[in-house]
Amino acid sequence: MLDTLIQFFTQWGYLGLFLGCFMAGSIVPFSSEALVIACVGPLHMDPVTSLFVALAGNVSGGMTCYWLGHLGRIEWIEKYAHVSEAKLNRALEFMHNRGAWMGFFAFIPMLGTAISVALGYVRSNVWIVLVTMTIGKLLRYAVLIWGSLKIIDLF
Repeated sequence: MLDTLIQFFTQWGYLGLFLGCFMAGSIVPFSSEALVIACVGPLHMDPVTSLFVALAGNVSGGMTCYWLGHLGRIEWIEKYAHVSEAKLNRALEFMHNRGAWMGFFAFIPMLGTAISVALGYVRSNVWIVLVTMTIGKLLRYAVLIWGSLKIIDLF
């Protein structure tokens, strides 16, 4: 299934990369990392352009989760973001007294969506969330792309 999705998105080039990373950053359980590696590796897409396209898509998806949390309806959060009330409470506990700066950790697989939703739920400062989320996701993709290119160079 994952291979089919990656193949679908890679056929669309940068638009597919953006859409795949948007979905992965929002409510769809999908590996944007695998998609980015496929784009810069076998497809030889430009690493810098891929970095910023993936970043824009993933941050947009994360901010979609933030706004879903901002709506504040637990039943919607559970239904659309697939974040249970227990998972939301764990994210809120993790964020306790740290506020919007916890947006940096929105890149963490599985927990990132809950963090984004929780930040919206507690109405954290949207601009700080946007900046910290962007920095965290930028660093993740930069390390991922750099590591992928180094491994490719070995072969």
